[in-house]
Amino acid sequence: MNLPSPYQRHRTVAVRIGPVTVGGDSPVVVQSMTNTDTADIQATVTQVAQLAQAGSELVRITVNTEEAAAAVPHIREQLDRQGCAVPLVGDFHFNGHKLLAKHPACAVALAKYRINPGNVGRGRKRDEQFASMIETACRHDKPVRIGVNWGSLDQELVVRLMDENARAPQPRDARAITHEAMVRSALESAARAEELGLGKDRIILSVKMSGVQDLIAVYRELAGRSDHALHLGLTEAGMGSKGIVASTAALAVLLQEGIGDTIRISLTPEPGGSRSREVQVAQEILQSMGLRSFTPAVVACPGCGRTSSDYFQHLAQDIQGYLREQMPAWHERYPGVENMTVAVMGCVVNGPGESKHANIGISLPGTGERPVAPVYVDGEKTVTLKGERIAEEFQALVTEYVHRTYGKVDEEAAG
Repeated sequence: MNLPSPYQRHRTVAVRIGPVTVGGDSPVVVQSMTNTDTADIQATVTQVAQLAQAGSELVRITVNTEEAAAAVPHIREQLDRQGCAVPLVGDFHFNGHKLLAKHPACAVALAKYRINPGNVGRGRKRDEQFASMIETACRHDKPVRIGVNWGSLDQELVVRLMDENARAPQPRDARAITHEAMVRSALESAARAEELGLGKDRIILSVKMSGVQDLIAVYRELAGRSDHALHLGLTEAGMGSKGIVASTAALAVLLQEGIGDTIRISLTPEPGGSRSREVQVAQEILQSMGLRSFTPAVVACPGCGRTSSDYFQHLAQDIQGYLREQMPAWHERYPGVENMTVAVMGCVVNGPGESKHANIGISLPGTGERPVAPVYVDGEKTVTLKGERIAEEFQALVTEYVHRTYGKVDEEAAG
């Protein structure tokens, strides 16, 4: 997909994580994280597979106990047996150095380690424990994300910067010092990792905050001072629309400025809600910005007094669900189908025009309009649907269009 002007990607070093490349010229990668107890092997395998099926290209799992570390190689084995090759990222806090040393099979099974420099230890212990984890990464040729989070920021670094600021001729405010501490923690940790032998092409940095403007500010600063690959995410984004809107507001600004090589949307799931929702939101952000395509886009009007029936809303919802359900199979069988646009419109005002702009579209009758629904394919009216089976007939037309338009590669290969 052509990137929108004036988009220009911030140049970063490419990092290989199993079959996935983060940074360099590679597309922005979508990742997610499980919320199962990793020691529960079956529950974790099930959720990882669900996230991968939804489109997560990396999946992070918590490794916080002996039992969790021991479970990781078994999780990897079961996923491999299912044909799920998604790379697993180990999320370590406080005791990662011990777990990686005591469970070498875990260290091998993970595709990447996440280290938080704010809680890997204090003083000399911090240096030793951080070094231990980096040396393990070097030994097994594993990339590392050095993930700074303002909720667990290294307080020794904060105190040092506050003292420096107090002696400065023109002291900055506390917010600016916090931003500098975030960036400095990431950069100093990365420099130490490189001193220990970990190549720049094995390091990803993140500086997560929960405020939109704070996040934008720290990532702009980090991008200006580093060419490391960058992971984006608004930490503790929240639930529902609040979490989606806040994450989108922050990440869209940075992505449009070319900052960010991989993203995660940290949504708090609704009770009983699917963890895969965060994957879908990440994909929709990238697709809405024209940076990547994942599934055909459905264009639908919001409805008004002309559309007193909710028929078009149900049809739009059904078509969108149908397209998403088909994508795992269609992705392999119909290359390029993710770029398709389908329009489901509710009345004659914008219905025909929007339908003509889409690859395939339907203009449903609004209140008081003739009970017919013209269908447009690549800008041309092809058929008019009427009666009780409009929804089924339109879905069939969409499927036929996909096969006819995007199945040519398969047909040529077969011939």
